[in-house]
Amino acid sequence: MKSIFISGTAGSGKTLLTSRLYESYTKNGVFTAVLNLDPGVENLPYTCDVDVRDYVDIVSIMRQYDLGPNGAMIMANDLIASKIDDIRNEVNRVNPDYLIIDTPGQIELFAYRSSGRFLVENISSEEKTNIFLFDGALITSPVNFVSIALLATSIRLRLNVPTVNVLTKTDLIGAKLKDILQWTTSLSTLEDAIAKEADGDTYTLTTNILRGLNRGGFAQGLIPISNVTGEGLVNLDGALSRILNLGEEIGD
Repeated sequence: MKSIFISGTAGSGKTLLTSRLYESYTKNGVFTAVLNLDPGVENLPYTCDVDVRDYVDIVSIMRQYDLGPNGAMIMANDLIASKIDDIRNEVNRVNPDYLIIDTPGQIELFAYRSSGRFLVENISSEEKTNIFLFDGALITSPVNFVSIALLATSIRLRLNVPTVNVLTKTDLIGAKLKDILQWTTSLSTLEDAIAKEADGDTYTLTTNILRGLNRGGFAQGLIPISNVTGEGLVNLDGALSRILNLGEEIGD
């Protein structure tokens, strides 16, 4: 079994991409299953093979511990880690070729609390990778772009698995798509764009962060996709295959 985690900021399109990947792999004859790790989600566009909501009930937590929604979500994500044996056993009973893991909407709950790293480490897989979603609606300005690139790098460090960076909502950002893709390949172009938008301390801080990120590759190879039209999913499939299958296409 090989595992694909889907991560990103709230509203970046994680759940929809999970559904898209599941449909794509299934059409190629690959036995694929989905694990939902978001205990607070109400509706999903796919059928869960394994669902943490079967183990953790947000409403019950709120009532039992007199917590608000945010406190209940924090406790729920920590409780999920205590159910790892049950979750892992259920995944192993399904035993898919590919397991797609839809992570919680609040990325900080999954990536920065110890429970998230624990879950990543304790799901049994031959290979694991993470897809980090750059929300196209958030990164149309160069300063925001650098901020999300910093977040993506931080998530990669926290989860400690190979990461594929994806740009979502390409159908919504129009001409900005060309600018964003140029920023990923030309440091000087991005620095010029930052200079036009920011000055003083903001410019200094942003460019210093950018130069540090650039040494690690940061958003180079950012794959643009549309969850609505499906454009770019073939390129994403190729990137995943290079990590999970040593370059062989999924379904071959």
